[in-house]
Amino acid sequence: MSEFSAASTPSTPGALLGLAVQVAREGAATARRMRSEAIGDVQTKSTATDVVTAADKAVERQVIEALQAARPGDAVLGEEYGDTEAGGGSGVRWILDPIDGTVNYLYGLPQYAVSLAAEVDGAVVAGVVINAATGDEWTATLGGGAWRGEKRLHGSVPSGLGQALVGTGFGYDARRREHQGRVLAGLITQVRDIRRFGAAALDLCAVAEGTLDAYYEKGLNPWDWAAGGLIATEAGIVVSGLGGAAPGIEMLVAAPPAVHGPLHEALVALDAAGGA
Repeated sequence: MSEFSAASTPSTPGALLGLAVQVAREGAATARRMRSEAIGDVQTKSTATDVVTAADKAVERQVIEALQAARPGDAVLGEEYGDTEAGGGSGVRWILDPIDGTVNYLYGLPQYAVSLAAEVDGAVVAGVVINAATGDEWTATLGGGAWRGEKRLHGSVPSGLGQALVGTGFGYDARRREHQGRVLAGLITQVRDIRRFGAAALDLCAVAEGTLDAYYEKGLNPWDWAAGGLIATEAGIVVSGLGGAAPGIEMLVAAPPAVHGPLHEALVALDAAGGA
């Protein structure tokens, strides 16, 4: 039996993080083991370029089963199987991306992650992101700071938007890509440079630790950013949507306070939340 059980895992941020870290590590190990098998079992999702592998589904099932064994009253929102309610009534919902960066996973690029967050009464209170390829791990609890191992994270301190290295990502729908390409063309002359790594959770962790100065993307689902968004926020990063909106599918912008305002205004001017 796991060291965690429904009786021994209270709904405190620290206890939920401990469970999240354990099951996410096990999921990351499964993803690594299954990679060669996954290459031979690729299906399509929204388009032929958006792949979903056997490993995505296997890792999600494994994590859900582990969470339900430890805390049978919790709900789980996962990318592959949607909202799974078990027992009900605990007030805790887990938000899971079993493999964030599936195309990187398919090609063997070492930038794919298991992302797992715990939400209590609608607020994310704990999160872990593990780069399954490298074992690098980022964690946060609400009010408890963001960490990479034993190192507390505080983001970067760029002098302005013109000195900011900005990460982004693109949807798989051709119409959305066309609009995102126009936004990118308008933004690239205003920043130091642009990076596209292909895993939103890891991009948010990069902003939290300062290896990216900022990040924005349209089309993110809760599992893409729940854990990474908490980690970035706890590192002092402003995570928002545009025009006073909360971060979500229309837009997510993450940047230190000195850069967030100028980046936000540039994205509004470029109609970054528009298009398909």
